[in-house]
Amino acid sequence: MENTTARKRVLIIAAAALLIVAGFIWYKYFFVFAEGVKSGYLNYATKKGYIFKTYEGKLIQEGFGRGKTGGLTSYEFEFSIENQAVFQQMEQNSGKHFDLHYKEYKGVVPWRGNTKYVVDKIVNMK
Repeated sequence: MENTTARKRVLIIAAAALLIVAGFIWYKYFFVFAEGVKSGYLNYATKKGYIFKTYEGKLIQEGFGRGKTGGLTSYEFEFSIENQAVFQQMEQNSGKHFDLHYKEYKGVVPWRGNTKYVVDKIVNMK
């Protein structure tokens, strides 16, 4: 009787620990923490990687800020691109102004890209 009760406790503790670890992994790598739109000029869109080939890009955002010179500074937004169709449209229009919808995750998984920001669609292109 005592052995069965101890075994049940161990199973309950193991199941609880497994649920906690699974919840943490889901929150860290798959929960969308934020989403929004960023605007700027597309600096590059590229496909790269050793094992997982992912689509990556960089947007240059202009604005006023406290840079080293005190004048006009630029901000860089590095991101991963979710699908090939979005990547191809960006690749063909490098240097143009884009409004990109993105999702922000808390962590990076190698098959999704190199950044925690993932662009899923192009809102506008000029």
